[in-house]
This record gives sequence, structure tokens and C-alpha cells, in this order.
Amino acid sequence: MIDETPYCGWAPVSDRLYRDYHDEEWGVPERDPRALWEKLQLDGMQAGLSWITILRKRETIREEFDGFDPEQLARWTPKRVDRAMKNPGIIRSAKKIEAVIGNAQAYLSMMEGGEDFSDYCWSFVGGKPIVNRWRNFREAPTFTPWSDAMSKDLKKRGFKFVGPTIVYAWAQAVGMVNDHEVSCPRHREVRERK
Repeated sequence: MIDETPYCGWAPVSDRLYRDYHDEEWGVPERDPRALWEKLQLDGMQAGLSWITILRKRETIREEFDGFDPEQLARWTPKRVDRAMKNPGIIRSAKKIEAVIGNAQAYLSMMEGGEDFSDYCWSFVGGKPIVNRWRNFREAPTFTPWSDAMSKDLKKRGFKFVGPTIVYAWAQAVGMVNDHEVSCPRHREVRERK
């Protein structure tokens, strides 16, 4: 039986992994600092790839990257990077791996300075989700002035793979922006979570 519920067009019914991600995670407001940081790393790894590639490798990536524990990642050595590069289940890009290490160090620096990563991230959207009303997912922008500002600020702090497009895609995923199509039942469901 074909599901004829009008979900977002980017989440094909034929791909269960994509649909589960859409139906359970995408756009749900995330407030946990570590979860926000991890998801930002995964979005950075996606650069130049499709999101389904990340979804298919996500659990292996988490395992290889020490559960995205910033304290462990910040101490990775070149030898540890070499070991990760041999794992076919991850995104084997030395630049992206080095970015995650540097991003872990930047994240820890913010924490040590008394900054809460969640409060920091959410400050760019006024502390609550921006609710858009797109009829088609293609109407959504790929970046905005605030994602550009956040990107620039993250880069000043030492983060990499955080361009304005990556930041906006990440913000959609973590519910800082509700870009579900208005006909999608998830538009209302995530809007009610705040």
C-alpha cells in the first residue's frame, strides 16, 4: 500500500531511512548543546555529498568519532586520524576529519569561557524556531542573513565546514527553522514542540 499522506517532497516514500529521518528527527527543536554540536559536524561532513550518504553511515561515523565526544576528539593525534581514514564506513576526508577535531577544540573553548552552545546557536533565531510556510520545499532558501552571520561568527571562533548554506541546512535539521511544507503533517507537529 502506498502512503498518500502529503509529506515534504524531499523525503521520498520509497526510502524508509529518509522517511524515518523526516518523520522522527528533521525539524524537531533540539536544545541539547552536545546534540547540536554533533549534528553540525554531520552537516559539515555532508558538504559535497547527499544527506542520504550521511544517514547511511551515521552510526559508523558516531562509533569511529568516539560518540562525538568533544573532549576525546580534541585530543586526536595524526595516528588516530590515520586509523579513522582506513574505515570505509565513514566519510574519509582528511580535511573533514581535521575540521571535526578543530571544531571540538572550538566547542570546548566556548564551554570553558562559560558559553552554552545551545544558547549561542538559538540566539541567532531569537531563541525560538522560525516558522516558514512553504508550499514546496524548493521555495526554502539555501542560506539567510542570520545563517551568514552565524557562519562568520563560528569561523571567527575557529570552526570549519560551517558556511552559511551548511548552517542553514543544519538549522532546518535541528528545528531552529521549521521548513516542513505546510501540507506536511510534521509542519504542525514540530511547531507545537518549540
